[in-house]
Amino acid sequence: MSNSADSSTEPARRPALRPVRLLTAGVFALAGLIFVTSFNTAKGTNIRTDASLLKLSDLIDQRSHKNKELDESTASVRAQVDALAQRGDSSTRAEDAKLDALERSAGTKKLTGAGLTVTLDDAPPNATANPGYPEPQPNDLVIHQQDLQAVVNALWQGGAKGIRVMDQRLISTSAVRCVGNTLILQGRVYSPPYKVTAIGDRDKLQRALTASTALQNYQLYVKAYGLGWKVDEHEAATLPGYSGTVDLHYAKPVG
Repeated sequence: MSNSADSSTEPARRPALRPVRLLTAGVFALAGLIFVTSFNTAKGTNIRTDASLLKLSDLIDQRSHKNKELDESTASVRAQVDALAQRGDSSTRAEDAKLDALERSAGTKKLTGAGLTVTLDDAPPNATANPGYPEPQPNDLVIHQQDLQAVVNALWQGGAKGIRVMDQRLISTSAVRCVGNTLILQGRVYSPPYKVTAIGDRDKLQRALTASTALQNYQLYVKAYGLGWKVDEHEAATLPGYSGTVDLHYAKPVG
């Protein structure tokens, strides 16, 4: 048999797969797997969206508004209870005076008098360093928890009879806390500018602010980067009485 006959009857060989073709096939297979996994994970939505963060911020705002409504409702009920208690009150004047003094000290009674308001604010969005200072880092341009705490502590040291942060009266269990660029105070959330109002001798309050080491350091950032700082004096200011809960919440051991 001739060579031509042999070639006509032999089965044709398949071309050998080259490594490059194997690698290409593997890449396409992996890409398909990633696509399917991403689709199942996202459930047909954009997995790069910030919707979850927006939902969280919305939830925080809703809870903050709800807490405000509950505070107002509690204040109304407390006023009604006080009015009813006074009708059947058989206490002496001395006892009434003692109760009034305790309520003032506790911060549950409205307080009016001379005082001042300190306003703290973030630096402008386009803030740059003033001559002689290094360029700012992001943390240099925003109000921090220690800044607010420094103001509150200085005002107490200056003999403040009462202090209000934003629209809430501070009591002995109040905690000034910041999370990111927001203030969380007694279950409610606030954004800058932050206002702190104190009732007391204005000269003593001013001296206490000036003498505070922490606020002296804050003033450096005011000069360097334009952080907000303003002090307004008042002939007469009124602080609301604290109307929230006074229950203490603390951790308990398990078992």
